[in-house]
Amino acid sequence: MSRDLKIERDASLVKKAEELIETAEFGERRLSGTVYKIAFLIAIAMSCFQLYTAFFGVLTSTLQRSVHLSFAIVLCFLFYPRSKKSKRKSIPFYDFILTALAGSAVIYVAVNYQELVLRIGAPTHLDLFMGVTAILLILEATRRAVGLPLVIVTGIFILYGLLGPYVPGILAHRGYSFRRIVDHLYLTSEGIFGIPLWVSSTFVFAFVLFGAIFERTGAGEYLMRLAMSIVGHTRGGPAKVAVIASAFMGTISGSGVANTATIGTLTIPLMKKVGFKPELAGGIDTAAGGNGQIMPPVMGAAAFVMAEFLGIPYLHVCIAAALPAVIDQLALLGAVHLLATKHGFMGVPRSQLPRFFPTLTSGLHFLVPVFVLLHALVIQRLTPLTSAAMAIGTAALIFMLRSAMIGAGWIRPEAAAPGEASAASWAPVKESLGKLIDAMFNAARSMAAIGVTCACAGMVVGMVSLTGAGLNMTNILVELSFGNVYFAMFLTMIACLVLGMGVPTTPNYVIMATIMAPALIALKPDTPLIAAHLFVFYFGILADGTPPVCLAAYAAAGIAGADPFKTGIESFKLDMRTFLLPYMFITAPQMLLIGLAPGLLGVMEAVWIFVTSSLGMYALAAGMQGFLVDDDTWYERILLIVVAVSLVKPGVVSDTLGLAGFALVYFLQKRRVGLRTA
Repeated sequence: MSRDLKIERDASLVKKAEELIETAEFGERRLSGTVYKIAFLIAIAMSCFQLYTAFFGVLTSTLQRSVHLSFAIVLCFLFYPRSKKSKRKSIPFYDFILTALAGSAVIYVAVNYQELVLRIGAPTHLDLFMGVTAILLILEATRRAVGLPLVIVTGIFILYGLLGPYVPGILAHRGYSFRRIVDHLYLTSEGIFGIPLWVSSTFVFAFVLFGAIFERTGAGEYLMRLAMSIVGHTRGGPAKVAVIASAFMGTISGSGVANTATIGTLTIPLMKKVGFKPELAGGIDTAAGGNGQIMPPVMGAAAFVMAEFLGIPYLHVCIAAALPAVIDQLALLGAVHLLATKHGFMGVPRSQLPRFFPTLTSGLHFLVPVFVLLHALVIQRLTPLTSAAMAIGTAALIFMLRSAMIGAGWIRPEAAAPGEASAASWAPVKESLGKLIDAMFNAARSMAAIGVTCACAGMVVGMVSLTGAGLNMTNILVELSFGNVYFAMFLTMIACLVLGMGVPTTPNYVIMATIMAPALIALKPDTPLIAAHLFVFYFGILADGTPPVCLAAYAAAGIAGADPFKTGIESFKLDMRTFLLPYMFITAPQMLLIGLAPGLLGVMEAVWIFVTSSLGMYALAAGMQGFLVDDDTWYERILLIVVAVSLVKPGVVSDTLGLAGFALVYFLQKRRVGLRTA
């Protein structure tokens, strides 16, 4: 292969990855014929509605949420079958009935908005019927989209509201009637139509659509080639490409499964080619894909919910999350490098790689919308919705203009051979328009699951606010932890990991932020609110890659031809380096750039934290992998883990001890290697 050769992918792997992404992101049904056309039109209508409100202003909050959820729940019943055994290419008659009932029950709030506002607290029999229908069908749509765990959690909270007087101990409350619960969940903004759905109906959809357009325009291929040109030749190069490309893609898409499957089609075969075992290759790709979710500005969808919960500008969330995200990405790169060095895995020869500067310049047009997004968010301080709308418009405009120029013969398409002339044609424009429409279709299908799960999570938040369960959980956590903040953080971590094994990141964050974050703040009152929220957010993402329920690992294992459980274990072993960071958010908020000295001194402090924490995470990776310069002895592994804690936690004394400990292990191993080779 030459430097200018396109990155080739195995056709069967590409097909498998596309199927995995489609199943995970868009549902398992593969519709055709008239039913597909109807579903397609509904999805496009949803995207058009979202684009209109993004560019020209959102509707009244309840109206915006109701219309958004009605689209989402209808698409959910159309694309997600009742069970895995159900037919995939047709829709049974009962699903048409459920689709009509679900859509009617949700849009009822928008159609009768004025009347419902006047009778909040006194619902009619029809209101109650529609409310019960909406609640039950949201639960069923959630079960289809993401499985039973979130439905069970929501059901427990609803039963808790009904059976409060019969609950023993500190959790008991006076109880609420069936009528009151339905009214609270359906006809107020503290249940189904709460903050999670508001975020889903505005910011999240805009960023999901931007990510879909970005991917359909070929940016993913460009980012992988760029990453390959930077680190492909180094030790374990393809594994490092997976980390860097997933970080790039995660900044835009925020989807762990999509990152894993998309990047994995290229990097996993190359990792296997240079010596990585299938399970390890899949585990690295899974860890890299999950890591993409912590990268600002998208950070999955949870960061938008976080900003709304905390009542702070979204930019503040991005700033607080930026330093830990970069440190964590560098730590994963370090862990991959140590693995490659330990096992002697080499990179891809430079002669087989694309060159950096030609690769960079060939796709600069892909980076323009990203710069527009960041400029709008960071410099102009515009809202996330406005910023995303500007980025969408820029991406679509550049894509169509480039296609028109290719069609006019002014520029040569990438697929053309050098020197090959292009005849004027409208075909590139038509093809590009088709890709944009396809991106709108995919974004709407992807939002179906996000919309219903946000509505479901909103019901949990609604029941917590109605029953006061949050205060009760705070008291329980205080008792269980004996008032010790470290033990409380450990219990919160376990709760996040257990819940997250079956619940997607965003609803996991919503539930834990509602129940557990206030408890952490109660135990340590000087804790910044955002620190407690980022704590549960990080462990929610880590749960997404924790066996046995680890969807991204199944995607990577399918591409690698590996065992999914073993792939998940390898991913979990790599993710364990991240477990240390969230504890620092609570005990040392300087990690989040909170409480730093003003001016230049604060900048220097932030740089020092970045350097020492990055080295500390590298030490942790070395301790976990059992290798730094040479294989670790048992006491060196313990010392490296202690060093990691010392360096990651900001402080002059801890940093000094950590640096001394790291230097000691490094020179001990260097000396050992020197004696062996002498």
